[in-house]
Amino acid sequence: MSKSPRVRAPEPLRLTDPVTRLMGVGEKVAAQLARLGLAQVEDLLWHLPQRYEDRGTVRPLSESLAGESVLIEVTVSEARLLRHGKARLVAQAGDAAGQITLWQFGQYGPLLQAGQSYLLFGEVRAGSQGLEMAQPEFVTSAALDSILPVYPSTEGLQQSRLRALVTQALTVALHGLDELLPTADLPPVLRMGTLAALQRLHAPTRALGVPQPDDPARLRLALEELVAQVVALRHQRQQWVQQVAPLIAGESAHWQRLLAGLPFSPTAAQRRVLAEIRVDMAQGQPMLRLVQGDVGSGKTLVAAGAALHAIEAGYQVALMAPTALLAEQHARNFAQWLEPLGVPVHVLLGQSAAAARRGVLAALRDGVPGIVLGTQALFQEAVQFARLGLVIIDEQHRFGVHQRLALSDKGALWEGERLRPHQLVMTATPIPRTLAMSAYADLEVSIIDELPPGRSPITTTALRADRREALIDRISAVCHEGRQAYWVCPLIEDSTQIEAEAAESTAARLTEALPHLRIGLVHGRLSAAQKQAVMAQFKAHALDVLVATTVIEVGVDVPNASLMLIENADRLGLAQLHQLRGRVGRGSTASYCVLLYDEPLSDRAKARLALMRETQDGFVLAEADLAQRGPGEVLGTRQTGLAKLKVADLVRDAEWIPVARELAERWLAAQHPGIPGLLRRWVGAGQQYSQV
Repeated sequence: MSKSPRVRAPEPLRLTDPVTRLMGVGEKVAAQLARLGLAQVEDLLWHLPQRYEDRGTVRPLSESLAGESVLIEVTVSEARLLRHGKARLVAQAGDAAGQITLWQFGQYGPLLQAGQSYLLFGEVRAGSQGLEMAQPEFVTSAALDSILPVYPSTEGLQQSRLRALVTQALTVALHGLDELLPTADLPPVLRMGTLAALQRLHAPTRALGVPQPDDPARLRLALEELVAQVVALRHQRQQWVQQVAPLIAGESAHWQRLLAGLPFSPTAAQRRVLAEIRVDMAQGQPMLRLVQGDVGSGKTLVAAGAALHAIEAGYQVALMAPTALLAEQHARNFAQWLEPLGVPVHVLLGQSAAAARRGVLAALRDGVPGIVLGTQALFQEAVQFARLGLVIIDEQHRFGVHQRLALSDKGALWEGERLRPHQLVMTATPIPRTLAMSAYADLEVSIIDELPPGRSPITTTALRADRREALIDRISAVCHEGRQAYWVCPLIEDSTQIEAEAAESTAARLTEALPHLRIGLVHGRLSAAQKQAVMAQFKAHALDVLVATTVIEVGVDVPNASLMLIENADRLGLAQLHQLRGRVGRGSTASYCVLLYDEPLSDRAKARLALMRETQDGFVLAEADLAQRGPGEVLGTRQTGLAKLKVADLVRDAEWIPVARELAERWLAAQHPGIPGLLRRWVGAGQQYSQV
């Protein structure tokens, strides 16, 4: 008699398994989960609810419910079927506190009946006749104890499916989730396990109520994530500084010759920051330094000093800017300063002519000490340096991490091995201290906290957009005095074409109204050569007024311009407004900035415009911008570690950042065995690129 074949029992689920091993996940659902970044079972644990539906507390009808999804108990006074339109039935209902209109759609499910009382759940909206609820969901008394999580989702993926999958993941986590942070290391208020925190957030109970942003469970996970972020950055820095870099020491005769020829002296802040840079470059390990300086503080001169220090030691320097306009302006400044010293200044842009490009590439391969300025064209494979000793990245938050890594990998050759070049990153967007503590934990930070003498104050006013015609006489008067003006049209639209058309119509209107003035136009649809030609005309005072989109936001330096008008100012962030305002006030003449806004103004927009009138301190504005818009907007969503935070919020959780830093430093000092698991959980494969 033959034996029956053994049937192998399915292997138990693990957190590292693909989501396709979960019940109910086929190819279609797996593709939907992939759009949310959910590939493994464990990913579902960190996919936290964005809000909750409280189906256990009946809320009385009031105007304050508008915009909320709530449970109501009402009696229907009138219900009538509709023969036309999308709605099937409309009903009037109410409770002791107020009245509401109920709309039902579709051909299925029970209809509301006059004289009956119901428990209903749905979103309350403010309609033309009072409160309304569309397609209310009938709730039975048996379901009154439930608090349902609502997750970020994607088209076709129902909340019920997501809840079921998270429940499965929590079951797997009962035996497979590592507790990485010992509770003894945590602040007393957060001493709970990771699993307990996840259960609280994914499956809240009626006894504890709806989790709030300050719930210890969310804070517990946020702290662990912040620790992981800081560990990743510090770990990256440790790896970085263990590499060999060009040893650049001693005084720079080039720098002294440059200073002797300048019509001004560097500020004390500029000298201090340059001294910090030179100390770093003399260590034999790669410098990683961020230089912050408000608009007009003189970062470019500091960059020139660092570059001359490296060039005089026999190395090449690369300066990468986010736009061709800014790269070419830097090139003009550096050529003016460095070429009289015999230092080669090259420019490499995506649109560079083939012959010029070949000449630059040959000079870089030959190892001739000098500086090359450009855009993303610098990190392309065809660009090879023989002795790259210093990389300078301007407006660094506009670049992706991979781009900066690619440029840093082009280091100088030394005894057959590549040296890691020193790296100096600069920004005119002041970064709030709390944000820098987490986002730039691997960088030494220098701040140019002093403006050069002779800079004029900027008087800022706000004006309703329907009064823009009154500004025509103001522009005429300013230009009659020999000054120049900007008129910026930063329409908030997806289409650059619409933005360009707005600038074009404004330029046409000004040309008609001010025929005695020379009006120029620059916007994103022009070629780089066209933009540069217009900007050169404006700088040479061949134009009186420049109508522009926000392509002039960064780096444009025309000291003779003393008036800035900004359309749609109520729809821009503080950092962008501050950058645009910084295009004037660059000379000794009193300057003005007019912020045009549309009504009605939101409370946030009112606060932004008021703050712009009150202060020119970029760091004060940066703190406020961070609080209003969040770190992803302040630094750019491409920043590694910012756009990908799963739980932590660098604004809301700012008070826990110092705690996270202390824990991270303690773990790193002790070479804690939990570090690899911590990085895998919260940072993933991206850790190798953290803030390079």
